[in-house]
Amino acid sequence: MTSLVGTVQFGVLLVIAFAAFALAAWALVDALRRPAGSFVAAGKRTKTFWVAVLAVAAAIGFVSLPPISAAGLPGLLGIVSVVAAAVYMADVRPAVRQFGGRRGPGRDERRQGGPYGPW
Repeated sequence: MTSLVGTVQFGVLLVIAFAAFALAAWALVDALRRPAGSFVAAGKRTKTFWVAVLAVAAAIGFVSLPPISAAGLPGLLGIVSVVAAAVYMADVRPAVRQFGGRRGPGRDERRQGGPYGPW
């Protein structure tokens, strides 16, 4: 019984740690794909700042994965990693997204259908 509980706890911890790492990695890749001018135009910090913060967050998220973090590292550092990625995804990304960064029409523009709106 105890072994089963420990296995389930480890599985839950593994899923949470992987999700935290995936969030930080996704935020890092997204920041790398955005043009540097859009960060300044949106009134946010520079692209270099956000790439550095998110690279550190992704590195901490990777080190916090359970097989590596047997020494108990994930605690506070893992939370800091998730907070940094969440701030980027919730605040910076929507602001920077308004200033482009991708080629071609956006998702909303493709959905309209005609030059003056939906047909």
